[in-house]
Amino acid sequence: MNRVACLTLAVFVMATALGGDASAQSTPSEACGARVPDYLSRAVTRVDGGLRVSVAVLSTEESERVYGAPLSSKAIQPVWVRIENHDDRAYYMLFPGLDPDFFPASEAAEAFGTTPAQQAELTRRFRDLGFRNPVLAGTTTQGFVLTHLDAGGKLVQIDLVGSGVAKTFAILTGVPGFRADFHESQVFKREFYAPDEVVDYDDDTVFLAALERLPCCVTNKDGSRNGDPLNLVVVGGIDDAVPALVRRGWRPTEQKWTGSVIRTVTSALSGDRYPNAPVSDLYLYGRAQDFALQKARDTVHQRNHLRLWLSPMRYRGKDVWVGQISRDIGSRMTTASSTLTTHKIDPDVDEARNALAEDMAYSQNLSKLGAARGVGVASKASPRENLTTDPYYTDGLRVVLVFDRKPTSLTAIEFLPGDLPIARSKRNVP
Repeated sequence: MNRVACLTLAVFVMATALGGDASAQSTPSEACGARVPDYLSRAVTRVDGGLRVSVAVLSTEESERVYGAPLSSKAIQPVWVRIENHDDRAYYMLFPGLDPDFFPASEAAEAFGTTPAQQAELTRRFRDLGFRNPVLAGTTTQGFVLTHLDAGGKLVQIDLVGSGVAKTFAILTGVPGFRADFHESQVFKREFYAPDEVVDYDDDTVFLAALERLPCCVTNKDGSRNGDPLNLVVVGGIDDAVPALVRRGWRPTEQKWTGSVIRTVTSALSGDRYPNAPVSDLYLYGRAQDFALQKARDTVHQRNHLRLWLSPMRYRGKDVWVGQISRDIGSRMTTASSTLTTHKIDPDVDEARNALAEDMAYSQNLSKLGAARGVGVASKASPRENLTTDPYYTDGLRVVLVFDRKPTSLTAIEFLPGDLPIARSKRNVP
């Protein structure tokens, strides 16, 4: 059986199996010497009313197997999308929601075709695999959208528009081959605390007062020394807060393993960019951060990075994460770190905190913004030090960011009681 026939059979088997036909459980492996990609086992599903959306990101090997071309060599990454429409109206999926600069089938095919005939064949193949609008009422539509390559976690945003209504699904998915330093099932579904330990606050003033009673700072492993100030509170989770952060360019950090350590060292020496570089462990509640994110600049020496810990608090039913954020402005070699490097932070830690608050206002999911008292004032003239002896000064506040799944415009963001952190920081740090 030739390559085109094998591809056609593979696509047919995938389509019928995914469409719910229990009789279509075989694969074309015997006929073609290849198997249907197993990305279906990684598919993430979200439901909103009569809409059920499933997505999965293909690995380098899977995309080449499906498309018959090495897409990753051109920084192209297919995202599989399946939409079940049990609503009473048709919907159109807006491709720029997944990637503002997505690749049309013809453009992607052109990158691999060497003759007009081959170009025409590839274009037909790529188009046949692509997602096609509309998703009519009572039907299921599935296919691929060609996006730019992401090495770490990938935010898949599905915007569906129907007559008089719009639905948005923001789904953070893993990318095969990336060793993230957290796993969704361990961080977002793990019960860190017994039910009687968790307090749910629905009064804003009482909630802010509880945040003021949190520890001032992160610590070393045995808790004997204080480090960077706990200057961040995030309310939300995998369906609202994390997609908002990823949408604004924040990326998960990689585990500290041989490959990431080598890349960190070589990046530090060369100044190359490493958008998923590992972070060192800091401690709160007797454990290292539950997960970390960073927004890298053009070199490994410069980045904003934050660490978050799930707290025994909830706000109006949402998880409350306590965090630390600072901006790295340089790096140096050290034997005190498993990656053999450490970063120097900008001593004005309020700048990174305030920049995050402003950044999240554009994320579409920030619903409330406020501040609570935290570590206390440390002036430029009398700064404190973190665990690596870098000095820092601060107005002592911790910013509070409350997220929601529903899109929120700039004019709809609410403010919690008290002063905004930006205004306070400009007044209180001499």
